[in-house]
Amino acid sequence: MSTAALRWAHRNLFAKPFDTALSVVVIPLLGWTLYAFAHWGLAEARWEVVGGSLKVLMTGIYPAEHLWRAWFSAATLCAMFGSGLGLSVRPSLVALTAVTLTGLAVAIIVATSSGAAAGAATAACASLGIGAWIAVHSFAPVRRLVLPGLPLGVAAIFAVLSPPGFEAWGGLLLSVVLTITVSILTIPFGITLALARQSRIASLRVIATAYIETMRSVPLILVVYWIWIIVPLLVPDTSVPSLLRGMAGYALFFAAYVAEYVRSGLQAVLKGQIEAARSLGMSTWSVNVDIVLPQALRVVVPSLVGQILDIFNGATLVFIIGLTDFLRAGQMILADPQNSGRTYEIYVFLFAVYFAIGGAITYASRRLEAHLARGSR
Repeated sequence: MSTAALRWAHRNLFAKPFDTALSVVVIPLLGWTLYAFAHWGLAEARWEVVGGSLKVLMTGIYPAEHLWRAWFSAATLCAMFGSGLGLSVRPSLVALTAVTLTGLAVAIIVATSSGAAAGAATAACASLGIGAWIAVHSFAPVRRLVLPGLPLGVAAIFAVLSPPGFEAWGGLLLSVVLTITVSILTIPFGITLALARQSRIASLRVIATAYIETMRSVPLILVVYWIWIIVPLLVPDTSVPSLLRGMAGYALFFAAYVAEYVRSGLQAVLKGQIEAARSLGMSTWSVNVDIVLPQALRVVVPSLVGQILDIFNGATLVFIIGLTDFLRAGQMILADPQNSGRTYEIYVFLFAVYFAIGGAITYASRRLEAHLARGSR
């Protein structure tokens, strides 16, 4: 083991004089940085501000008497995430142990800061996600229910969370629900745009191309704000919640990128297959649905999964329409004079959560890409 470690260090850190000099400078600097951060985190930081503000960080201003709705949504989201994980990642003993220990640690932290009931609910949510992961990977009939179950799960979350009002949604729950909802909405719209851009009908092709290029040329914040303003002008007698208007803006924006991903997949399909299908008398609809799209989507699925990370990171922009996302919830906590000196603790916690979720999405995307690559050989 030590010989292998020395060989790795020599090959990667000290192979050349410049590598050696760089390693001599960087490694001590990195070690000192990690030591200083660990000393601050363990000896100086006051993490009770995070524990005492978990409700705001997780659900924003959602009414406390309706928190059971938030727990139901959290359980549903864990089941959905575990189901998605089961499609691409094998639940090995090492992976299950790591996820179980992580879930247990989070449950203990939540129990310490918010009570035993909250800790037990967190452990139950983690168990549900792990169970969904194992079930989806192990049983083919369950695996076939994942894709139809995703929109049903989102619909259930909306139905349960909506009674207190959409404006009360906030925190990490809002960011995650927005990410999943927008991701689901953009796929059919993006596929439609991609097919329209490839259409032989000139008017459809021009409209789809103009829409895609327009959306890709403007920032997301402008589209969200524009949709938020224009919807009341189009339907003045109807009150459309800001959350739904914001989701519409996100969906319209990211659908243009989905269309480009799908279009690249369509171009990867061999033209000979399309010509052969048409020579057999198949309609344009049958050719696209039965032959072209399955192959195109197989190519672009990793890119589509990766875009979920872009949507999640972009969810912070909903503050411009008055919503309290995860980042905004942290800023609300710091606005309290009692917590004004705990800036580092709050932002380190926000960074850790964003990093954990982003890392999980990136890991799932890479594993899914590797899984699809094995299936195509």
